[in-house]
Amino acid sequence: MLNVDLHCHSNVSDGVLSPMELAARAKANGVDVWALTDHDELGGIAQARAAANELGIRFVAGVEISITWAGKTIHIVGLGIDENNADLREGLASVRGGRELRGRDIAEQLNAVGIPGAFEGALKFADNPELLGRTHFARFLVEKGVRNTVSEVFQSFLVEGKPGFVPHRWATLEQSVRWIRSAGGRAVIAHPGRYAFDDLQFNVFVEQFRALGGEGIEVITGSHYPAQYDQYAAYAQKTGLLASRGSDFHGPTESRFDLGSLPHLPPNVKPVWHDWAL
Repeated sequence: MLNVDLHCHSNVSDGVLSPMELAARAKANGVDVWALTDHDELGGIAQARAAANELGIRFVAGVEISITWAGKTIHIVGLGIDENNADLREGLASVRGGRELRGRDIAEQLNAVGIPGAFEGALKFADNPELLGRTHFARFLVEKGVRNTVSEVFQSFLVEGKPGFVPHRWATLEQSVRWIRSAGGRAVIAHPGRYAFDDLQFNVFVEQFRALGGEGIEVITGSHYPAQYDQYAAYAQKTGLLASRGSDFHGPTESRFDLGSLPHLPPNVKPVWHDWAL
């Protein structure tokens, strides 16, 4: 059975390792098919593809697009994209706009609770300043000793109702799916178990996603717990969505699962890669 990992991040967005280092780690972990899906950014794909080709890993160009739907931030993964597609590139550039202003607002909130210097501190962890995000602030707070781990930071800061939470208006669902499809890719709902949806809201979201041309959903992901594997496998089977698998790996000390280490998809779902020439 192929070891397929279709969700991870490099230091081009909010990961710790370079695209080349991720490729080497995927190879060492026995990954056969690997996608780089940086947040709203395509800058690491060429390096990732070259490294994967050299190592003999099948590479899939990807991206993870941040959207706003019903007041919630949702992520849509695009797989098998053409990273040179003008519509996709222009759309992602528009999404990245406003991150600096949001970062300064986050830093102002943290300063108000006695944590100065957060903007400059977070920038030290952002290899790509255009992609400054909450994870970079979380790493700064760990460095400062405010909390011991990034996970602990997100229990007390940077989330709704806590210091440092600043909402951002991302792309729309329609835009994200259109950009992915325009670039020849397949749109996939990332880690659905992370969103605070009730059943009705989630069904409405999925109906809209499918009507726009969305095709897949992550079933086995580093953000899900074992009970959710079965839950979203059943949902994929019921709705006809294709099932995806991805670790959502960000770094060796920050992620619940390493590249390629998740359970395989259950046999009752159709993989998102079912029609790829592998």
